[in-house]
Amino acid sequence: MNQENESIIQVLESRLQNAMLNSNIDELNELLGDDLIFTNHFGHLMTKQDDLNLHKSGTLKIQKIELENLNIKLLNEVALVNTEARIIGILNNQISENKFRFSRIWSQKSNDLWQVVMVHSTLIM
Repeated sequence: MNQENESIIQVLESRLQNAMLNSNIDELNELLGDDLIFTNHFGHLMTKQDDLNLHKSGTLKIQKIELENLNIKLLNEVALVNTEARIIGILNNQISENKFRFSRIWSQKSNDLWQVVMVHSTLIM
């Protein structure tokens, strides 16, 4: 079961990456839990709605995401994900290219539904 769930999380991570790249609000809405707590690399707390609004408004436009060193640890109905990401994008009309470390917690809401409930991002210098 753990190997099956690890494969599911890998697929969900890929879906999340594509949803972010395409600002796919419907997909993001499905993948992000309503109770999401997101601490961004500025130390600001964000909600699911805050994140969706960045994409909807065009304030955030991600052009490229390259993930590496994806690590997944399963704990019952929770998956802990840690990865590095090189992201090129535009935030508030400013082009940036940075490398980040992301920690995500996926929670299994039902047999077929996993959602991100917590994210923490750190800028890698």
